[in-house]
Amino acid sequence: MATGLALHVGLNSVDPARYEGWEGTLVACENDAHDMARLARTAGFESTVLLTPDGTVANVTAVLADAAARLGPGDIMLVTYSGHGGQLPDATGSDDEPDAFDETLVLYDRQFLDDEVHQAFGAFADDVRIVTFFDCCHSGSSIELPGGPEADGTARYMPEPEQRQLYARDREFYTELRRTLAEAAPRNGAGPDVLLVSACQDNQVASDGDVNGAFTEALLRVWDDGAFKGGYRDFHRAIQRRLPPTQSPNLYLTGTPDQKFLGQRPFTV
Repeated sequence: MATGLALHVGLNSVDPARYEGWEGTLVACENDAHDMARLARTAGFESTVLLTPDGTVANVTAVLADAAARLGPGDIMLVTYSGHGGQLPDATGSDDEPDAFDETLVLYDRQFLDDEVHQAFGAFADDVRIVTFFDCCHSGSSIELPGGPEADGTARYMPEPEQRQLYARDREFYTELRRTLAEAAPRNGAGPDVLLVSACQDNQVASDGDVNGAFTEALLRVWDDGAFKGGYRDFHRAIQRRLPPTQSPNLYLTGTPDQKFLGQRPFTV
C-alpha cells in the first residue's frame, strides 16, 4: 500500500531581523496551511505543518530530507507553500531561467531558491510522485529545472526595494550557494519528476485574502470536500477559471511524470 507524506508551510510574516526590518505581514497564509493539511489528512496523507516562525530553511529541508528517506517508488510527496514569493537575479548566466531571475520562496529566515527546492526533490527515489501547490507570487516555475498587472488586494510579493537591498547584502552568499548547487547537480541533467500547480505565472503576483489566499480559496472550492472528479490537468484548469487573467495559475512539470499519474484524481495516495 502506498504511503503519502505532506508538508504544509504557511508564513504570515518573516523575521525582520533577517530581512532588514521588513516584516512582510500577510493575513491568510497560516489558514491556507491548516486548510491544505486538513484536506491532505482526509485524503490519507501524514502531514507536517510549519507556521510562520517555524518556516525556516533548516526546518523545511529537514522535513523534506526525512520524507525522501521514508518514501519509495509508488509513494507520494505533497508540498504546499503559502507566503511571499521573490526573485533574485540569476547572476550565473545559466540558460535555465529565461527571465534571468531565480524565483524564491520567502521563508522566515531567508529566501529559498528554486534551485534549492529542485535539489531537495532530487533526493527522492525514482518513481516517487511529487506534487506541489505554491500560493505565492512569481511561482510559475518555482520548482526549477536544470511583469504582469498586479492582482487585486494585498499581493504575496516581496517589494522590489527590499529585494534589491537584500540582494546587495547577500549577493556573495547566493553566488556561492548557486555554485555549490551546480556542483551537486546530476551531470546527465536528470532530475526529479515533479508536478507544480502554482498561484500565478512567474511575471505575476498572487492575492492574499481575509480567510484564504485567492489561489487556495479557488482550489478548495474546486476540490469541494472531495467531490471533484478528474485529473491534475482538469484540476488546474478548473482553478484557473475561478481566477482573473491578472492571476493565472500555472501547471509546470519537471522531468517526465507518468501520464497515469497526471490523470489521477488529485491527492490520491
